[in-house]
Amino acid sequence: MPLKILSVDDSRTIRLVVGRAVRPYDCVLFEAANGEEGLAAAARERPDLILLDVTMPVMDGVTMLTKLKEDPALKEIPVIMLTAESGRENVIHIARLGVRDYLVKPFQAEQLIEKLGRIVKLQKKETAAAPTV
Repeated sequence: MPLKILSVDDSRTIRLVVGRAVRPYDCVLFEAANGEEGLAAAARERPDLILLDVTMPVMDGVTMLTKLKEDPALKEIPVIMLTAESGRENVIHIARLGVRDYLVKPFQAEQLIEKLGRIVKLQKKETAAAPTV
């Protein structure tokens, strides 16, 4: 069964970076451009992990995280926050909200895969075997 990952970020570029990073692995990536869409996608898809941007229009990541943690059906989903702010106060604040980890933007695909691998089991996609004649 493929791993389900939800990427919630208003930056299309970040969503593309996430998509490229997880492509070699057996997972399905769902995307949302803001917290409101992210909450709806989380409820619908029940992802194994959520990558959540802090600063977004409509509903920010902190608000979405708070609502996730209040929902008995969604509160156990691990969340990695993506933030442009690496300040100590900001990191402490999001840690208190119950995130599993955080990543400061900009980040490399390898950093993302390393963080994901600490929380969920990433499996490389199996390459199709050459047909035997």
